Amino acid sequence: MNPLTVEGIQKAESDLITARREIRARISPNYDAACFHAQQSAEKYIKAFLQEKNLAVPKTHKLIELMVLCKDNLPEIQSYYPDLLILEDYAVMVRYPGQTANREEAKIAVRVALKIQAFIQKILGITLE
Repeated sequence: MNPLTVEGIQKAESDLITARREIRARISPNYDAACFHAQQSAEKYIKAFLQEKNLAVPKTHKLIELMVLCKDNLPEIQSYYPDLLILEDYAVMVRYPGQTANREEAKIAVRVALKIQAFIQKILGITLE
């Protein structure tokens, strides 16, 4: 596997670990951070796929744009459109005043990120310890 793909997957996993830790925190959980890191995990997993297929990896947080870039090589990613739409705005929205995530939103965001993780891992034929 391409070393940049491996690094992308490692970073995606780190984001997912952080997101899961925040929704489980008993003291001062940061649901905004959970949503942000869930989005980041999905983004990095999709970019890892693009990297592994030697496709352009744009510097964007827009998951729908990334999905479109994958569709010729991975048409089944289109079935994840509703899930990616849930995460799309968390790259920016919860990082600034005016929008705050709650526990339920964070749980949904992490569930979606886990779906993307499983999907891309299966496509790339990887398992993590």
